[in-house]
Amino acid sequence: MNREIDLSVSAYGVTRGLDYAMAVLPWGATEPHNLHLPYLTDAILAHDVAVDAAQRALTDYGVRAMVLPPVAMGAQNPGQRDLKFCIHYRYDTQRAILDDTVASLAHQGFSKLLIINGHGGNTFKSMIRDLAVDYPDFLILSSEWFTVLPAKDWFDEPGDHADELETSVMMHYHPELVDLSEAGPGRAHAFALSSLREKVAWLPRHWTRVTDDTGIGNPHLATAEKGKRFAEAVAAKYALLIKELAAVQSLDELYER
Repeated sequence: MNREIDLSVSAYGVTRGLDYAMAVLPWGATEPHNLHLPYLTDAILAHDVAVDAAQRALTDYGVRAMVLPPVAMGAQNPGQRDLKFCIHYRYDTQRAILDDTVASLAHQGFSKLLIINGHGGNTFKSMIRDLAVDYPDFLILSSEWFTVLPAKDWFDEPGDHADELETSVMMHYHPELVDLSEAGPGRAHAFALSSLREKVAWLPRHWTRVTDDTGIGNPHLATAEKGKRFAEAVAAKYALLIKELAAVQSLDELYER
């Protein structure tokens, strides 16, 4: 990585003797991102945003959160398994990973976990509801880092996959992993049915029918400067959340009286 990381907030470092308020779990996928970004984009960016958030929580609020290594096991749409080396992980597989993570943390005395998701195909709400039965005093929160702030306020033409937003943030963190000269236009083919376009009902998009280059959204307007501004603003939001969660001692404190 091209930036310095405080290893006391990353599970790649030593934890001995330090006090942590909670854990943060970045979660991504293994899939192509147009022709200009790496397959691990979702995992890489979720981890980088999480580390920035944890560093800011420590610097600004004196609260230490541990960022776990990113999970690259993502759920894919129909058609994506047709793309070489794109791996689909079933709900049961993802659930087992989250189960084991929570069980380990609970055994170690932790009671708070924030999932920072980088892949739109991942859905954790049902898993979290089930885990709340087994661990009623363990707070598990999920969030998609790319939706924390409205993309339209930060980017000219945001899309939803390997687009201007994702490309800009990758250019900020890892410019060496981006080759815009290779990028396709990211043009999407919308549903032909007006009811589906209007979201009367949900249907997973068939990926090889909706996009020609695996991207959805034009990446060519991306810049590292846009990515830096957005990533820093998102990290600040997460840092405040970490600080607020660290102060919570019981479930009653989550609700107004």
